[in-house]
Amino acid sequence: MASQQTDRLTSTTVPTVPSAPSAPSAPSAPGRGTTDLTSVSHGRTGTDEPAATRGKTAIADLVVVKIAGIAAREIPGVHDMGGGLSRTIGAVRDRVPVGRPSVGRGVKVEVGEVQTAIDLDLVVEYGVPIAEVARDVRENVVSAVERTTGLEVVEVNVTVNDVHLPEDDQDDARTDARVS
Repeated sequence: MASQQTDRLTSTTVPTVPSAPSAPSAPSAPGRGTTDLTSVSHGRTGTDEPAATRGKTAIADLVVVKIAGIAAREIPGVHDMGGGLSRTIGAVRDRVPVGRPSVGRGVKVEVGEVQTAIDLDLVVEYGVPIAEVARDVRENVVSAVERTTGLEVVEVNVTVNDVHLPEDDQDDARTDARVS
């Protein structure tokens, strides 16, 4: 007997059919061994099909995270992204010679079949109009993600976790001088 299941992002009801029991799989650590993929096109097979429709296209959730992170950082007034702990860890990672800044820091995504929802944690510069920066971030993120992935962005939730003060740069410079 088939049951009904509702996809939260697409709000569509799809039938679910019980499948044959399979061997249980071992749980894997987050981010290891598994990649969440979203299929954005369901191609067809066969030599009689046009070349552009042969096969399917899948986009990893990490791709959406990176695109959203880059787009958010492009907006003037955004100083950094992420909560306090993730920024601290990121600052340590950035100072290691082989370390690269994480463009996905402060970005969480939930990806469905054709839609995605994005959560952003921002640190803004002191004195900028926060509501305007948040609006500009939303517009840029929606535009970048929809243009590059073809997914429909249903929401971009912006949380401003901190305000970067000009004195913070002076404190960082003094700390760097003592460490050197």
